[in-house]
Amino acid sequence: MARATVDRVEARSSRVPSRGRADRRRTAQRAARRRRRSLLRELPLIAVVALFIAIVLKTFLVQVFVIPSGSMEQTIQVGDRVLVDRLTPWFGNEPGRGDVVVFKDPGGWLEPDHTRSADGPVMRRVKSALSTVGLIPSNDEGDLIKRVVGVPGDTVECCDERGRLIINGVAVDESYIAPGNAPSRQSFKVTVPAGRLWVMGDHRDLSADSRFHMANPGNGTIPMKNVVGRAFLIAWPVSRVSQLDTPSSLSSLAAPAPTAVLDERPVAGAGVSLQSISDRPDPAEPPLVMGVLGVLPTLVRRRH
Repeated sequence: MARATVDRVEARSSRVPSRGRADRRRTAQRAARRRRRSLLRELPLIAVVALFIAIVLKTFLVQVFVIPSGSMEQTIQVGDRVLVDRLTPWFGNEPGRGDVVVFKDPGGWLEPDHTRSADGPVMRRVKSALSTVGLIPSNDEGDLIKRVVGVPGDTVECCDERGRLIINGVAVDESYIAPGNAPSRQSFKVTVPAGRLWVMGDHRDLSADSRFHMANPGNGTIPMKNVVGRAFLIAWPVSRVSQLDTPSSLSSLAAPAPTAVLDERPVAGAGVSLQSISDRPDPAEPPLVMGVLGVLPTLVRRRH
C-alpha cells in the first residue's frame, strides 16, 4: 500500500515539469500575439511621426535633387542625385564663389509648362500631399542648379588673351569646366549688384546661365534670396559618390566692395528645370529614411 502511494506521488511529480513547459510555451505564444497586435496599432503612429520628421528635414536641413540636364557636366552628370544643405541659409550664411547652388527660377529662366493636369480633385490633393514630403514631383517645380562665379561687388568679364574669365581683374583657371568647353564663347562684362549672384554652368556650351539673361533686370544675376541651398555631395549612384568642393581658384579671390541693389522684376526667358528627388516614389529618400530611424529607437525602448 505504501509502495503504491509512493508510485502515485512520483507519477504526479514527473508530470509537473511537463505541464510547466506547456504553460510557458502558451504564455510565450500569447505574449508574441500581443506584441504583434501592439506593433500593428503603433504602425500608423510610426508613419505619421516619420513623415513629420521627413518634412522637417526636407524643409530646414537637407533635400535631395536629381539632375535632369547636362549643364553642370562633368562635375555633375545627368541622373546624379545631390544633397543640398538647406540649413545654413536660415542663419544668414551667403553662398560664396565656387559654391554649387540650387535656386528658384528668378523669372523667365524656365520654359512655362502649358500642359493641364487630367487628375480629379481627390487625386490632385493626394499628389499635393505626397509632393509636400518629397515622394512625387511638385507641379510647380522651378529649381535650377549652377555654380556661383560672382558675388555682390564682383566684376566678371570674358575674357583675357588666353580665353580665361576675369574676376576683379584676376584671370581665373577653371579646371571644373567640361572638356572641350571654352570659359565662354560670348563676351560680357558685368558688376554683380548687392544681394545678387552671377551663376554659370560647368558645361558652358550647354548652360543657359546668367550670360543668356543679361537683358533682364539685374543684368543676368539672380537674387540671393532665391537660393534654396548649397549642393555639397553627390549621393547617387554609388560609383559617383563624392563631395562637391569649392575650387580654390575662385574661393581664394579677394572680397569685393559692396554695391547697390537693383530691380528684381521677373522677365521672360527659357531654361531647364531641376527636379527634386521626388521624381518618383522612392522609400530610400534620405528624409524618409532618417524620419523612420528617428522613430525606431523610441519604439524599441518602449517594447523592451
